[in-house]
Amino acid sequence: MKMAAVCGSGLGSSFMVEMNINSVLNELGVTGVEVAHYDMGSATPDLADVFFVGGDLADSAQHLGNVVVLDSIIDMDELREKVKAVCVDEGLL
Repeated sequence: MKMAAVCGSGLGSSFMVEMNINSVLNELGVTGVEVAHYDMGSATPDLADVFFVGGDLADSAQHLGNVVVLDSIIDMDELREKVKAVCVDEGLL
C-alpha cells in the first residue's frame, strides 16, 4: 500500500505530514506501507492509494481519487485518527 502527503509546493508541509504519517504507522505497528510526499502539480492518482491533503487543497485534490482531508496538518491526534481509519479500511489493522 502507498500513502502520500500533498501540499502546494511539495516541500515543507507535505514532508512534515509524510514524517508524521510514518510515526503514526510505527505507533500502530503497521508495516509494509510506503509513504511519500508530492506537490499538487505533480501528484497523479497512480502515485498512491490514498492522499492526505490540507483543507485548503481539498477541492483541487479530488482528481487524485482516495483523498483524506486534514483540517489541521499539525494536529497529530487528527492525523492519528485518520491514518488509523485508513489502515482499518484497508485491512492493515
